[in-house]
Amino acid sequence: MKERILEEAERLFWKYGVRSVTMEDIARNLGISKKTIYQHFAEKEQILYQVIESKIGRNLSEMNCMVVETANPVEELLSVLNMMQRNADHVSPNLLIDIKRYYPQAFTLFSQYKEDAIMRSILQNIQKGISEGLYRSDLNPAILARLRVEQIELAFDNDIFPTDEYSMHDIQSELIHHFVRGMLTEKGFTIYNQYVNQYNHEVKVYKKDGNDLAARLAE
Repeated sequence: MKERILEEAERLFWKYGVRSVTMEDIARNLGISKKTIYQHFAEKEQILYQVIESKIGRNLSEMNCMVVETANPVEELLSVLNMMQRNADHVSPNLLIDIKRYYPQAFTLFSQYKEDAIMRSILQNIQKGISEGLYRSDLNPAILARLRVEQIELAFDNDIFPTDEYSMHDIQSELIHHFVRGMLTEKGFTIYNQYVNQYNHEVKVYKKDGNDLAARLAE
């Protein structure tokens, strides 16, 4: 039951933000009473904390797999982008704002993850890219790693990117492509363009197959 509560809470938090989701909402969606939830969790922030803790664990596992499975640092960064884009349409722009303003323990956990794991991963990627001749040798890895880490939170700032004008998917895509392209050498650009062309081709095939399936179902 505890895992079911965490799974449903994560789905609701990510879709609607945290503040607007009540314990009653979680209970109703699971078909249980609020009393059952309180048997496992004293308050909503405790649920949120464990949801973020679990999400961080899954993200770290996926990031570690990318380091092993991707052929080079350029592909690694763009694979992270694809992971973010897969989740972007399911994440409310209010999510991080709510956590930052109203749930200090959960935000501290997120901040530690951002400062430690994400910062370290990006820094290592840049250093590796420079050593392989894919990124420019005149880069300052620490400054660029800091820039990329701050862009993650920047994407959720409604004052800068109003939700009625920009989608989270588009924001993340523009930021990371701009970030990657600014670091590339000529050799890096060759790999980047190959990856982007392959990705765009796969998207077109996916959309075509989806449209063909929809047409067949409509017949």
